[in-house]
Parts: sequence; C-alpha cells; structure tokens
Amino acid sequence: MVNDFYIKNMVCDRCIKVLRDELDKQNIELLQIELGRLRLHIESDDEIQKLETLLENNGFSLIDSTEEKLTEQVKVELIKALQKLPLELNEKLSVHLAEALGQEYSKISKVFSFTEGITIEKYFIKLKIEKVKELIQGKELNFTEMGQLLGYSHINHLSSQFKNETGMSLTAYKSQQKNFRNSLDKIM
Repeated sequence: MVNDFYIKNMVCDRCIKVLRDELDKQNIELLQIELGRLRLHIESDDEIQKLETLLENNGFSLIDSTEEKLTEQVKVELIKALQKLPLELNEKLSVHLAEALGQEYSKISKVFSFTEGITIEKYFIKLKIEKVKELIQGKELNFTEMGQLLGYSHINHLSSQFKNETGMSLTAYKSQQKNFRNSLDKIM
C-alpha cells in the first residue's frame, strides 16, 4: 500500500540522502522523497515499526497531527526559500505561504504560533540569521551583499536583527572565526 509520511526535522539535502540510504538498507520501498515528506510502499505494520525506529535513530520523527504537519510544511517552505539566493519572495511572506500551502494565512499563522510558541516572522528571522552566519563563514561576500541577497533594504536592519538574535555584531561574529551556527532543526 502507498502511504505518505510527514517527517519532523527533515531540513536539508543531507537529510534526504540519509533517509534514502537508510530506507534502502531496510528494504523499504521509497517512491518519493522531499523535505518533510516521504511516499513509501508499505506492506506491513512491521515495516512501519522499522520506519519509526529508523527515523528516531537518525534524529527524525513521524508527524501525526494535522497541526504539526502544517507547521512542518511552513518550516520547509521557509527553508526552501532561503536555499536559493537572492531571496526571491515576489510578494509578502504571508501571501507566499498561503499560496504555497493552499490555506488562509491567518490559519497557518495561528497554528504555527500555537505549536511552536513563536511567530512565523520571528522564525524566518532566525533562519535568515543562520543563513548570514553561513555566508560569513564562506568569506566571499561583504555584509551589504549578504543583506541584499536576503532581502534587507539596508545593512542597518540586518545588523540590528543579527545583534538581537546572537548578542553580537556582525563584525564581532566574523572576527571570532568560529562556527556558532545552529542546526536548522533546532531553531526556536
């Protein structure tokens, strides 16, 4: 039987690779995989148990509730938006999410805030700050260029958000030359 499974903490291409390899080892037939979702051909409850164990052993988990599925879909959409720079949101974040998820933004926002204890906008800022940290480590761009890639209209806006989130300035972070990045599945 073909089943879709929604997966928590599946946030990058490496997650996809890990799950693809692990499913193959367990001889579970993978039909489709994307961030946050698997489509599998499952024959028995035993295979579902194998899947749950495999997920837990690799830092993932199955999502059962409709609310948690919607929340994870929001996270995946925001992560996808930041994978391709420059950030190309041609409309407001609320409009983008409503169109991408096929639901009213007020419902999406309410569910996300309830399940995560943080607003979508605040979560997106945290993701953008992690992207800035990644770009700083790449050492190819200056702060103004980073801000432009992430849709900031002025470097001061990026600087103030960075300081609010990290407790240090962009320059101080860069001068430390250490990796203080947070894993995307741990942002909250």
